[in-house]
Amino acid sequence: MAPRRLLLVGEGNFSFAAALSETTDPRSSITATCLQHPADLARDPVARENLQRLRKRGAEVRFGVDCTQLANAFEPHNRKFDRIYFNFPHCGRKAGVAKNRELLAKFFQSCADVLAEEGEVHVALCRGQGGTPADKPQREWHNSWQVVAMAAQGGLILSDVLPFSCEAVPGYKCTGYRSQDKSFHVEGALNHIFTQSLPFDGSQPRIFRIKLRDKCFSFVEPEALAGKLNRGFLEASSCHPIKTINEKLIAELGSAFPLKVLKCSSTLLPQESTNVCPSWNYDILSAFWVSLYEDNLNSMSLTGETTQEVEGSLVSFSELILARKPRGDDNEETPEGVYGQVKVCLRSSLLVHVQAVIQAPDFLPGSLHILSGPVFRKCHILPFTMPAFHETLVIFGVNQNLKHDCLVSLLDHLKATLETLLTQTLPEDAKLSSSVEFVLQPNRKDYMIHVKSSNFGSHCVKDLIIGAVITSATSITHKDQCFVVVSINLDLLTMLVWSIYDWRMLWTFDNRFLKNFVPEKTAPFKSYSLYPPCYVHDISFWLDEQKGFDELEFHTVARAVSQETITSIQLLGRFQHPRTGQISLCYRLTYQTCDKALTQQQVALMQFQFRKEIQKRLHVIPR
Repeated sequence: MAPRRLLLVGEGNFSFAAALSETTDPRSSITATCLQHPADLARDPVARENLQRLRKRGAEVRFGVDCTQLANAFEPHNRKFDRIYFNFPHCGRKAGVAKNRELLAKFFQSCADVLAEEGEVHVALCRGQGGTPADKPQREWHNSWQVVAMAAQGGLILSDVLPFSCEAVPGYKCTGYRSQDKSFHVEGALNHIFTQSLPFDGSQPRIFRIKLRDKCFSFVEPEALAGKLNRGFLEASSCHPIKTINEKLIAELGSAFPLKVLKCSSTLLPQESTNVCPSWNYDILSAFWVSLYEDNLNSMSLTGETTQEVEGSLVSFSELILARKPRGDDNEETPEGVYGQVKVCLRSSLLVHVQAVIQAPDFLPGSLHILSGPVFRKCHILPFTMPAFHETLVIFGVNQNLKHDCLVSLLDHLKATLETLLTQTLPEDAKLSSSVEFVLQPNRKDYMIHVKSSNFGSHCVKDLIIGAVITSATSITHKDQCFVVVSINLDLLTMLVWSIYDWRMLWTFDNRFLKNFVPEKTAPFKSYSLYPPCYVHDISFWLDEQKGFDELEFHTVARAVSQETITSIQLLGRFQHPRTGQISLCYRLTYQTCDKALTQQQVALMQFQFRKEIQKRLHVIPR
């Protein structure tokens, strides 16, 4: 381990610094600071002895250092500490929780100026002060120091909580405010370890480029899908857990059936291809539609953004005419570079490719044809529903006379495969905590794949639908064949296997997520962001009766404006004005992140912007 730079603030009698200097790596450097001046400690024999011990070991001691203004205490070249310690911060005397919260908030903001990129901030608090579930007992939020919310103001997240043990630092004696003899009660105290989170980027949605015949076109990433297009989780170079699960799923199925793994085409679909899909293939109302722009210097200069390439070509686009065509009023000019007839959407399921696979000349009956790729669909904000996920599709064609036996064999092997995956993170002597069941649908032909699991904790048993088995697919080119199509939501399966409680974590840009998944390691996922603060806001508005109200679009706008930080939207009530008959709706929005620091001020701005956006897009009148 490389030598580290340690900074201690708020030292009273310097006993913690002296004890730490004897137990830490000799190559590490220690800078111990306090708010007092040397004259204030002159009469304290314990402090004088500890200062001598520190100086003897080469530690640096500084007086008059304000922990809320650390940047002022160190030159720019002398900052970037690997660890910052603040034990039992307190404003002194009978300061209430509000004063101590303010102290913490200013301290955390100050840490951001002197903390190394992968550094840690250690804050020890007395029992109950932190206000997190780690406290036993836990105080009510309004009566605590709200340490995770205060840390968020400095861009920090709580990554670990450990018991604070004085025995671990022999000789340490905590003192009160300004080194008063009265010490804190440290029984049940906790050491809170904070790390830096990725910032919220306020950048515009990214621009993507795709080739259409001999021309290049660009499209803007839908706001509700920001950061979710073109991530390449399933590519050969990826080490994402979704890819790992997909490879294991395919390998297990391949041990019992011949396999043919197909390359998935572009995520973009032309309008025409959505019109011929069977009803079980595609939900047109949930699709994300995008407009294509001719990729030239004029259109690109409007954004100033760098484009990203999207592999593949648009399905069934070869016959489209790319002539410009005015939209709406004939007198209205078409914007430069816009092709009115090129209207595309992001696929909401790989099922749209089933007929193309079945009707291909090289389709092999008796083999499993496998497609894997990302899909996108508008959906309500719920814990286990997601606007973007990865799907694996298994297409199996057999002779009509063999359908029953082949279906039974496929389902038995699929059930065994899924249960094997769901138990891979359990200890060898642990009982099966997940069960897979194929639930027959009302049409008596198709099945939904249910998983009842306690992988999110014994108090949170979930019955999740992770896929479907469709036996009603047909083909005009193979009239003597019947087809079975299996669809698996890889993201949900990955969450269940590794006990990842929040689907948004799968899409994080934080490198610490992937560090949990090393080769041959099968332990459950351990989050690096514990007990993130939760903020609740209500919103009410009058409806425009003539234009109606699209609740799905309401949720989609909420995703976009909040940058996916809204975790719950609850309808509180519906009110009808007694005189005008006008309808008003009231919703409660809950904001919470899983991987970033989120402050109350940021949420207030998001809520303000949300009010503006629903008024503009949904034609409602906020109250």
